[in-house]
Amino acid sequence: MREIVLDTETTGLDPHSGHRIVEIGCVELVNHMPTGETYHQYINPERDVPEEAFRIHGLSASFLKDFPVFGDVASSFSAFLGDAKLIIHNAAFDMGFINAEFSKVDVEPIDLDRATDTVAMARRKFPGARANLDALCQRFDIDNSNRELHGALLDARLLADVYLELIGGRQPGLILKEDKQKTGVESESSARPYREPRPHTASDEELVAHKAFVDQLEDAIWTVE
Repeated sequence: MREIVLDTETTGLDPHSGHRIVEIGCVELVNHMPTGETYHQYINPERDVPEEAFRIHGLSASFLKDFPVFGDVASSFSAFLGDAKLIIHNAAFDMGFINAEFSKVDVEPIDLDRATDTVAMARRKFPGARANLDALCQRFDIDNSNRELHGALLDARLLADVYLELIGGRQPGLILKEDKQKTGVESESSARPYREPRPHTASDEELVAHKAFVDQLEDAIWTVE
């Protein structure tokens, strides 16, 4: 099962108001395990970066102007996603921007059903608790000390760790059969030889010894009729 943990940084909050994506970061998981494959791209938004957005991610228009525009990376980005399930923190926000960008370059939009929202997962699991990425890193003891500013790839990596904790920890499931074959490890039940069950009934000698002991007792309950 292939999943892509995804994060974006933008110039603002609403793609329909002219705001654009300035950074994309993706981390690939296969069977809930990081593969080491990532996608990271800074993007020239072809507009200014408002001060409030700059304070969040630190990406200025002057820094971004020499990077490709979204249309130049849309094909490689879409190819990296493939048909994988998407794991996104506040999925509606990122998906809204991604599909708005795709619509500008005539790329098929992504079905919202492909996205799993980790904010919703966290709120279901911890009702009433904070569900932002920093709070979840703190809850799961995930080191986010390098997160002075938001960054798409850094946040995607942190979110991958958070997601694995939300679904039950970093070692989900049992050892697969093919893994046993690779390592040569057999289950204990298959390696153990058959042994007849031990008899638990007292022997004749034990019964005689027990009666002799009871006969020495005064008003032993074992002899009361």
